[in-house]
Amino acid sequence: MHPLTHPDRGTVRAARSREAGVTLIELMIAITLVAALSVGMLMAMRTSLVTLEKVDNRLQFNRRVMSVQQILSREIGGVMPVIGMCTAPNGSLSNRVIFQGNPQTLRLVTSYSVAEGARGYPRMVEFQVVPTDGGALRLVMNEHPYTGPMSTAPFCFTTFPAPPAQVTATSFIVADRLAVCRISYHQMTREAPRDGNWMPFWNDTNLPSAVHIEMIPIDPDAARLPLASVTVPLHLTLDVGVPYTDSGF
Repeated sequence: MHPLTHPDRGTVRAARSREAGVTLIELMIAITLVAALSVGMLMAMRTSLVTLEKVDNRLQFNRRVMSVQQILSREIGGVMPVIGMCTAPNGSLSNRVIFQGNPQTLRLVTSYSVAEGARGYPRMVEFQVVPTDGGALRLVMNEHPYTGPMSTAPFCFTTFPAPPAQVTATSFIVADRLAVCRISYHQMTREAPRDGNWMPFWNDTNLPSAVHIEMIPIDPDAARLPLASVTVPLHLTLDVGVPYTDSGF
């Protein structure tokens, strides 16, 4: 080969080194692909977090609905046949059974409390249906220590219907955003225990055979556990106002 036509080895190496580099267009394409993949991964993570939050909120709501039914059943089912002191309109004190109710209010003494369960001291419990600013109804509960017959005097009904209860910062919200919430009481007849009537008021000397709390949410959601009405049977059938005597043998 003629020496003038033979390529220089240094020139060949320089040309190869220039061809081995990355152009600006290739770099921009790579950055764009990485950015697109990152955006896709972030969107997928965001969708997963939103879905997880919705599922968690739904589970929390369902757990609250179940706890509401348990609280109502245990609070009312643990009723104690207590005879306390009540203040009459003229200021005098009289003995009466501490179980009084109307469609919006129920007051009783129970062995169960939200804070201590069935292990604590007896409580004076007051259920109250109160309206909210949005036009819905709310079922709240107040608990007060029961220390004896004299501690029941401020909580007795002196008039019917009873005055509304005081809702404070310590009131426990049992159910919220209700379209309907009313309390009724079952009066059983001794001649026909399976029969009886549901009464809107209760001011008898004995206890009812059951308490029914009707609750209908204002905005039902088919995807959530519905807030169902609760019927709590009371298994105390003795005459509370009659003093107990042991006949003996």
